Parts: sequence; structure tokens; C-alpha cells
Amino acid sequence: MTVPAPVVRVRDLHKSYGTLAAVSGVSFDVAAGETFALLGPNGAGKSTTIEILEGYRNRSGGEVSVLGVDPQRGGLAWKARLGIVLQTSGETGNITVVEQLRHFAGFYPHPRNVDEVIDAAGLREKATTRISKLSGGQRRRVDVALGIIGRPELLFLDEPTTGFDPEARHQFWELIRSLKADGTTILLTTHYLDEAAQLGDRAGVIAGGSLIDLGTIDEIGGAEARIPLVRWRDASGTMHERRTTEPARVVAALVADLGGEPADLEVIRPSLEDVYLALVRGHDAAGESLPPDDGVESGAAASASKGMRS
Repeated sequence: MTVPAPVVRVRDLHKSYGTLAAVSGVSFDVAAGETFALLGPNGAGKSTTIEILEGYRNRSGGEVSVLGVDPQRGGLAWKARLGIVLQTSGETGNITVVEQLRHFAGFYPHPRNVDEVIDAAGLREKATTRISKLSGGQRRRVDVALGIIGRPELLFLDEPTTGFDPEARHQFWELIRSLKADGTTILLTTHYLDEAAQLGDRAGVIAGGSLIDLGTIDEIGGAEARIPLVRWRDASGTMHERRTTEPARVVAALVADLGGEPADLEVIRPSLEDVYLALVRGHDAAGESLPPDDGVESGAAASASKGMRS
């Protein structure tokens, strides 16, 4: 059986600004219909990587293919196949939601139905409201509606829920899940790790311009990073911790030993955020302990690179 070509293919991507290397040897794929989360701290190189994929910025080296096209050579027909939701919108908001969507629909050869997009974005009650009168969460829905009106095959979401309250975030997640269910491929950047865990199929973690880990949401960081922690306080008030792959057995032994449940008992299973922070801190610590430009690759990066070559 023939394996479909990836929607996004990145190999040994480099981007330098003079002597500053913003991106150094990043490689990953995004499959059709997948939601891929690109994670990393500010200044890590993820925004530069995304801008190269979107065709806004030229690379210094490496190979990039987006929908089968080199972004540096993508024309209008290629751009019409993309949906891009930037972190901030430049819309003035002096026209209504429906007027804005009809205007943008005219830019594409086969746009979605405007009314269907309004309903999908949860904007039916605000369709005739001027954009300037909308709340921040509602404006963000307009941004997404504008991003999908052209029926994109690939949708870029850059920090889509920044500033949302918890209810608005969860509503937005449902919208993204509906787009995925329709077959849209999504490349997501976010600082909310619970958002990446909720929406992502796979993730790549960038730090210092390099890809330090790559895998499914449940695989990032490796098995050891996800070992549960049992924490309790003994009769003297001393806090104890034990990492174990069998937390239930440890708790049962404690209860049997003490004749009852220990005080302040917790079983903590590391979240994606815990794993991500450990990866980034480990990378930073390794960088501080090595001389500049020594070319040493971290174990996580080596593992990610090996996975890309296999």
C-alpha cells in the first residue's frame, strides 16, 4: 500500500540572521488530517519555523515542502490552499461579521458557504454585529472563521486562545475538533500545554533552535518522564515521595503498613506540561555545561533525529 506524502515535510531546516542561528537542523513531518503541535519557549525558533512554512520568511538551508510545494516558490494558487490564523488580528472591526466573511470569501476560488462558517465558528448570534463590538473570544472566532473560509487543506493556528477565559477556550477546542473531523490538517503553536494535550496528535519540542523531542502526545519525553509519583506524610509529619510504575501497589502497601490511609496522600501522574518543562530545563542545563559550538546533540534530539531518518 502506498503511503500518502506528508502535508508538511521539513528536513534539516536552518535559518540564520548574520551570526545568530535561529533554527538549526530541524526535521519533522505532518501527516494529512493530523493536528501537530509545535512547542517551545519564547525565542526557541518555533515562530521562525512556522513563518518559513507559511512562506513569509525564506530559509537559510534545508528542504521544506508544504502541500507538495516549496514555500519560497508558492504562488497564489498554493496560498489559497492555506488557512493562517495569526496571534493577533489587524482587522479594524468597522464592518459586521457577515460582511467581513463575504469579503474574504471573494478572494478564494472555492470558498466555504459563509453561513455555514458562521455557524461552525459559533457566531450566528453575532453575524450582524460590528467586529469592534465583539469580545476578545468572539473576535478570535472571527479570526478562525476568516482562516477557514477558503476551505484550506492546511490550517496554521498561532497561539489561538491567548487571552481566552476557560469557557471560551473549551468552546474553541470544540471548533478545532470539528475542523479536524472534516479532514483539515492543523499545525498548532501554543504556550498552553493542556491545549496541546487536548488537541494534538503529535508534538515537536523546539529549544535553542533545535528539535529536542518528537512523538505522539503520550510519547514525548519518554516512558521514564511519565512515571507516577506517590507522595504522603508520615505520623511525624515528614513528607515522603516515591516514583513507581505501580502506584496502586505502593499505596496498598502503605495502607497495610500504617493501618489506614497516610496523611496528604497523592498519586501524581506527570502531565504534558511537566514533561515539557523537564525537557526544556534539561536542554538548557546541558547547554550551560557544554562549551559553545561543540556540536554535541542531546539524547532527546538524537532520538528525534533517528526517528526522522527511519
